[in-house]
Amino acid sequence: MPSTEFSHEQQKLMIEIVQDSIASKLELQSKNEPIDYDSISKQLWLNKPAATFVTLSINGELRGCIGTLEARRSLLKDLQSNAVNAAFYDSRFEPVSVSEYEALSIHISILTAPVELSVSNEKELLGCLRPGIDGLIIEERGYRATFLPQVWQQLPTAKVFLQRLKLKAGLPVDYWSDNMRFYTYQAIDVFDHDRHIRN
Repeated sequence: MPSTEFSHEQQKLMIEIVQDSIASKLELQSKNEPIDYDSISKQLWLNKPAATFVTLSINGELRGCIGTLEARRSLLKDLQSNAVNAAFYDSRFEPVSVSEYEALSIHISILTAPVELSVSNEKELLGCLRPGIDGLIIEERGYRATFLPQVWQQLPTAKVFLQRLKLKAGLPVDYWSDNMRFYTYQAIDVFDHDRHIRN
C-alpha cells in the first residue's frame, strides 16, 4: 500500500514520534522540536486503532524490529510502544545506545487487517502469495511468526519466503500440517526520508 495514504506532514510526525520515544528512553533531548502530545493526541488519525511495526537500522543493517499484528490501541500509542520495544527489547540485539541514536534509520509499517487463507496444501499457499505485496503470518499449535512485505526484498521467491518463515517460527522447512493457519496482510510504508536509506 502506498504511503500516500498519509500526508507528508503526517508521515514526518510519525517518524518524529518514534525518534522522540527512543530519545526519551535514553534520556536524551530529541533531535526535533518538542512534540506537543496534548495537541497531537486530539488528532483523529492518530487516535484510530492501528497495528504497526517499527524497524530500526544503522547503515542498512537491521538494529531492531518489533510490532503488533492486530489493531488494539491507537496509532499514536502503538508507535510509541513499538519504537521503545524495537530499540531496547528486541531479543536479537543489545539495547540501542546513546552513541547509536543519531545513526538510526526508521521504517514504519502500518498493517492492514490480516485475512485468513483457505488452502489445503503448500502448493495452493504458494500460489496465493504476492511477492512484494503480501506479509504472511503462520500459526501452528503455539508457534507463530510473520514476515513483513518488505522481507520480499531479501527473499524474492514465494518458496524461500515460506521456508524461512517456517524456520523463524521454529518449524522445519518442509513442515506441513492441516492444523496450520495462514494470514496475509499488506503494509503502508513510512520511511525516514532524511536518511535516504530504505530497509
